Amino acid sequence: MELGEPDHGWRAWHDRLVRHRVAAALLAGAAGLVILGTVFVVLPGVVVDHDLAGASVAAQDRLKAVNDVRTTLLQMVGGLVVLFGAYATWRQLRVSQDGLRATQEGYVTDRFSRAVDQLGSDKLDVRIGGLHALWRIAEQSARDREAIISILAAYLRTHLPWPPACPESHAADVPVNDIAPLETRAADAQVALTALGVLCQHREQSWVNLSVADLRRADCDGLWFPEVNFDRACMEAAGLYHANLTQASLVSVNLRHADLTTAILRRARCVLADLRGAKLVESDLHDADFTETDLREANLRKADANGAVFHRADLRMADLRGTDLSTADLAEARLTGALASEHTRWPTDFDPAAAGVVDADDPGPEPSPLLQPPGMTWQAPPLRSTP
Repeated sequence: MELGEPDHGWRAWHDRLVRHRVAAALLAGAAGLVILGTVFVVLPGVVVDHDLAGASVAAQDRLKAVNDVRTTLLQMVGGLVVLFGAYATWRQLRVSQDGLRATQEGYVTDRFSRAVDQLGSDKLDVRIGGLHALWRIAEQSARDREAIISILAAYLRTHLPWPPACPESHAADVPVNDIAPLETRAADAQVALTALGVLCQHREQSWVNLSVADLRRADCDGLWFPEVNFDRACMEAAGLYHANLTQASLVSVNLRHADLTTAILRRARCVLADLRGAKLVESDLHDADFTETDLREANLRKADANGAVFHRADLRMADLRGTDLSTADLAEARLTGALASEHTRWPTDFDPAAAGVVDADDPGPEPSPLLQPPGMTWQAPPLRSTP
């Protein structure tokens, strides 16, 4: 009996609570009915009498005026109901959108994790699939773009270190003509590099690190690498046609035989770099720094080098026909055997003949890049200059 007393007390309390709630609901309903009755029965007559100000009118006219007031009040109440319904619908839509957004973010996170896991696979096709998945996620999710750019850069640095650490990689001293293009010898690395060059066009962070990487014969045509760090990387015979390298760091980089035709190197830092035999035809070299850079046999025809610094640079046997050097810094630059034409523009008071520059005929219009041999079959000509 004693065990049942607490249960009996709880039930009695619960029953009282239910009765109180029912009573409160009934009172609220009754109050609502009273208010509605007042609004639709009493208030219209009061409003009409107030407007008449004691004037005598026919009963039919007064009844019509009262009904008009009721109609107006009914429309107002209906409008409030519609507004409340619209607000409730908007709130429900916001809740649904928040739930959908949370679901989508969870889905993206799951895809992100699976794609990163694929990068560690021993199978090439699985790694390529993971790289493409990350690429697509970065295009769809701005929140994940910076992280994916960092992952792609780290993937390239660890899979293609310079000098090569893997026994299966070509040694550092192998002639470039004996090395297959990057898309053939490391297809996954070429996919990562291409994705990086596309995503960097819309990135927010300042620097991307691709230093000390083996990018020999990489295909970077038309890609964007502004403010990317390529210091001490090997990009020998790389294709950088119309690439954007604005403010890139290329300190001590190997760009021998690289194709930089129409590339943008504005304010790029190419100090102590090796650009022997590189093609910089019609490239934008505004304010670039080539201090102590080796540009022997480089092709700078019709390049715009206004404001560029060639302090102690080696430009022997370089092709400078049509190059605009009118505001360039050529202090202590070596120009013996460099070719110039009547269209070459020199700094004021600079004597090209005294510097050993050779006059030559202008080459005329440059050939279309479509007529050039593809990177898969292109062979770098031997250099006449020695290291």
